[in-house]
Amino acid sequence: MSARILIVDDIEANRRLLQAKLEAQYHTVLLASDGLQALRMAREYDPEIILLDVMMPGMDGYEVCRRLKAAPVTSHIPVVMVTALSDAEDRVRGLDAGAEDFLTKPVDDFLLNSRVNTLMRYSAVTSELRKREANGLRAGAVHVPSAHELDRSARIFVIDDNPRTSTRIATLLRDNGHKVITLLESGNMGDMAQERTDVLLVSLLSRSFDPLKLCAHFMTNEVTRAISILLICDPLERAKAVKGLEIGASDMIMTPIDPQELLARVRTQTRRTRYVDILRHRVDRGLELSVIDQLTGLYNRRYMTHQLQQFMQRSVMGAEPLSVMMLDIDHFKRINDTHGHQAGDEVLQEIADRLRQNIRPMDVACRPGGEEFLVILPETPGDMAFAAAERVRRAVAACEFSVLGSSRHVDVTISAGVSSLLGPHDTMAELLNRADTALYQAKSAGRNRVQTIAA
Repeated sequence: MSARILIVDDIEANRRLLQAKLEAQYHTVLLASDGLQALRMAREYDPEIILLDVMMPGMDGYEVCRRLKAAPVTSHIPVVMVTALSDAEDRVRGLDAGAEDFLTKPVDDFLLNSRVNTLMRYSAVTSELRKREANGLRAGAVHVPSAHELDRSARIFVIDDNPRTSTRIATLLRDNGHKVITLLESGNMGDMAQERTDVLLVSLLSRSFDPLKLCAHFMTNEVTRAISILLICDPLERAKAVKGLEIGASDMIMTPIDPQELLARVRTQTRRTRYVDILRHRVDRGLELSVIDQLTGLYNRRYMTHQLQQFMQRSVMGAEPLSVMMLDIDHFKRINDTHGHQAGDEVLQEIADRLRQNIRPMDVACRPGGEEFLVILPETPGDMAFAAAERVRRAVAACEFSVLGSSRHVDVTISAGVSSLLGPHDTMAELLNRADTALYQAKSAGRNRVQTIAA
């Protein structure tokens, strides 16, 4: 996998050196010599990753990073601060500015490639989720998660069979507000399934188990697949670290562990995990909103049309019966006029509840609009569909509806029309038109009844 990477450094030799290293790995490289050019190019080219020098004249890297993260169009781009400064305080300052990671000059090829590969996977996931969200119900309105959503203390599981290092790491993390469980304390990993874990801290130095095999298990397990894995690595066993990253680990930290670096990497991984979770939730919610009627929780007209077409095709191919029932609330306008629209909405919601309670799990209940409901009844001939509609009608009429905090009680009835698919040449429009005609006949015959049209 190759990435589009923006290198920002005021010294040309530094830019060219990083460019050569990255292009050797088949990445596409963009170059900027100062902060303003970097901001412009980030907006124009939307790189997957930005390698940002800290020490630049005019606008330094910290300010550039803050501006990138403050702008909605660039806030999602991972930023790696590249600095000659090795002081932990400078690293923390970069992370506070919004950077996802940091590298120290002279840049080590192994660390450069591992950081880039890790960020490429993260960027690919978030980019796809952001595109799905932007193409969903709120087209283009991609909301940036707040710092409060991302920066809550993390739940961390430390997997290290060395009691001394495990305790030291756990104490450091707990002292900084994180909730930590160690493998030695718990005795097993069952806790991860009971309470959400943000980061798995796995020591590749462990001897009583195979940590790489364990990482592979995490990546194939449904419970742990989405959790960030941070590896603790020996600098002399880089091949093992590379294998861990290939398996799916999110990041690594070399021993001896620098406390500030550990806290920074835990924070980064926690933010990434939560950012992806938030995006996934929003995408799922967007898909739900695109097919669900928000008042009643039933499917909307768009979903109804798509599903009915699918069921009709299956019915024809499998020679199975298919029916629909169309329902309408009797004198609904009178309910609104007498008790108000809030009461009318509560009636619609109660109708939906009684409808759900009196149809089969395989049936598809929809609210196309207004006071009209429709149920798709797969594998159901006309006589069974009529009986189902009659059951729903009786359930609605059986007892009055309590509305407006139970301060008022309303008698509600419905009328229903039923029709069945006639064969391979029958169309959706004809099927629905027959149900509508049957519903009209039920209304004309006095309401609170079911009519059917077979042909």
